[in-house]
Amino acid sequence: MSMKPAAGHSQDHHGGYAQQASVKGDWLVKLPGSISTRDAMAIGTAGFTAMLSVLALEHSGINPERGDILVTGASGGVGSVSIAILAELRYRVTASSGKSVEADYLKSLGASEVMDRALLSEDGPPLGADRWAGAVDAVGGKTLVNILSQTKYRGAVTTCGFVGGMELPASILPFILRGITLCGIDSVNAPQSLREVAWKRLATDLDLRKLGSMVSEVGLNEVRGVAENMLQGKVRGRTLVDVNR
Repeated sequence: MSMKPAAGHSQDHHGGYAQQASVKGDWLVKLPGSISTRDAMAIGTAGFTAMLSVLALEHSGINPERGDILVTGASGGVGSVSIAILAELRYRVTASSGKSVEADYLKSLGASEVMDRALLSEDGPPLGADRWAGAVDAVGGKTLVNILSQTKYRGAVTTCGFVGGMELPASILPFILRGITLCGIDSVNAPQSLREVAWKRLATDLDLRKLGSMVSEVGLNEVRGVAENMLQGKVRGRTLVDVNR
C-alpha cells in the first residue's frame, strides 16, 4: 500500500520517524502488482509529485511532438523521477542543474541535454526566445519567471517547489501573448481518484531499474544527517530509510 502524503507525519500526526504508524484507511492506495513496497518508498512523495506533474503536462496537451521539456532541480527527487518518466514516454528532456558533476547521472536517466541552472537564475526579458514546449519546475522564484518567458505558444509549466523563492515577479505577457498554462502541483490533498491514476501510471511509465540507480539507503538514525545534507544541496535522487537499522 502507498500512503497519502496528506498523512503529514511528524507535522500534523505522530509517526514520521517511527518503525510503525497508525493511519486512516482512506489515506492508503493499493499498489499495482509490479511495484513493491520498497519501490513505493523509493518513489515516495517526490516521485508521486513527478508523476502528477507529467499528468498535468499531458492534460494541457503537451506531447513529445510539441518539443523539448525542461526539468529544473534535475538531480533532486522530483527532477530525477520526472526525467526518467518523461524519457520513457519519449519526450526530449533538458535537465537544469547546478551540479556539473551530475551530468552523466542525469543523462543515464534519459536527459538529452544538461544545462547550468545559472542560465535561468539571471534577470531576463519578460518575453524571451521560445524554447520549451513544457517544463517541470521544482525551484520557483526567478527560475520559474525565466521558464515562463521562454515557454512556447500554448505550452505548459508545472510548479511544485520554491527553493529558489516564493515570490513570482513575472510578466503577464507569456500568458496573454503565448497562451501558456501554469499548473500548480499539490501532492498533499490530491483526490483519491487522481492518486490511483498516478500510481497506475508509475507502474507503467517509470523504469524501476532507473529508480534503483537513484536510490541510496540509510538507517533511521542517519535521517538527521541526510536532512542537513539535503538543505545544503548535497543529496542526489532518492533516499530510502531502513527503519529497522
